Amino acid sequence: MIVPTPDDWSAEDEELQHHVPLPVELPLTENIADDALDLKTQVIRFLATGVLSAIFDFSITIALQYGLDFQLSIAKAVGFVVGTTVAYLINRRWTFRAAPSRARFIAVVALYAATFGVQNALYTVFGHIWPETILYSAAAFVIAQGTATVINFIVQRTVIFKIR
Repeated sequence: MIVPTPDDWSAEDEELQHHVPLPVELPLTENIADDALDLKTQVIRFLATGVLSAIFDFSITIALQYGLDFQLSIAKAVGFVVGTTVAYLINRRWTFRAAPSRARFIAVVALYAATFGVQNALYTVFGHIWPETILYSAAAFVIAQGTATVINFIVQRTVIFKIR
């Protein structure tokens, strides 16, 4: 999937962009998108953010699936939305140091929609292959989350948050 960058937007897209609100911003530092971090630092920060986001995602998924008896795909969907929202808010500022942008936000939403499909499909497949226990659900979660994390990092670093 090719995610459009702000330079790829047409006049219609620009008009649409003015009607889409900016996402909530974390008040961390000034926007310093020109201060590019090296690959190693970005990977470490992305993984640290991913661990935190995965804790949110997994906790919510398990609470809904086992605590409130939600169907596993629905529980995973809710957990994913919360986890990826946390990840975006932190990664945009801390990992990639990018300025706020409606186009970038829309591109991240499109990317997360694609990786949601991949992640939810993997979690569901393993959920039906393996016995439905917390241990097997955790293993399925790690496989699904790991796959989505790799896809997200590559696309965000090379396309969405590319420092010019």
